Amino acid sequence: MTAPRDPEPLFETTHGTLPLVISMPHSGTYLPPELAARIDPAVHDLPDTDWFVPRLYAFHAALGASVLRATHSRYVVDLNRPPDGAPLYPGKRETGVCPIETFDGDALYARGGEPTRAEIEQRLRRYWQPYHDKLRELLDAQVARHGRCLLWDAHSIHSTVPALFEGRLPDLNVGTADGRSCEPATARRIADVLRTQPRFSFVVDGRFKGGFITRHYGDTAARVEAVQLEIAQSAYLSEARAPRFDETLAAPLIALLRTLLGCAAGAPRRAGNNKIQGLG
Repeated sequence: MTAPRDPEPLFETTHGTLPLVISMPHSGTYLPPELAARIDPAVHDLPDTDWFVPRLYAFHAALGASVLRATHSRYVVDLNRPPDGAPLYPGKRETGVCPIETFDGDALYARGGEPTRAEIEQRLRRYWQPYHDKLRELLDAQVARHGRCLLWDAHSIHSTVPALFEGRLPDLNVGTADGRSCEPATARRIADVLRTQPRFSFVVDGRFKGGFITRHYGDTAARVEAVQLEIAQSAYLSEARAPRFDETLAAPLIALLRTLLGCAAGAPRRAGNNKIQGLG
């Protein structure tokens, strides 16, 4: 029997000219009807979504970056987790490739309704694998064209999640898998940009060092670098159960992201000035 097709595409793709691919695996909000019917109505507002990340990076076209944006909620399948369910941070609490609870520990399913191993395998084939096939295709295309590529894995999270980490996150959390997923010069360019701005706090390889995407695709020998940026949502919105995008609050962050990505990707500079091409 053929599985029913979802009315939403699994992801949206934009092709750019710069050796830069932005991955957005957790900003999707679509729940297939058969899954929405099983998930507790109390979490239908999808509290663990990376809210409005595509709007933060809406400058990608002017910059020349390629973008891969998931449309489905991470509650369907977590695209930034290993398919075998291996932990990213051994000894620390984390949600799985097919989550059964929220970050706060609230159950997604009624007792006994959690996905079986067979269902997890089906979701991996139907949702997880196509995203990663497309991501690999985008990266390979840029390496073939430019000889290199930077993968920027774009995330956001509530600034305080006691079940996952103590206290409040810095505004910007850069992950390079402890320096393994990118060249030292790339990490230095990122840190230099962040050090020269006074508005946002930041850390490199703190609580978030990069998930499966950063660790799996970051391969400097293959000319692919990968960096994850986890943004504390307090940096660009009023944190609430039903958040709203705040253009005024987000504007300084967007300006910084635009500069940061251009510098990280090594975008060429215009002759005669210090502005990065495409950054204005």
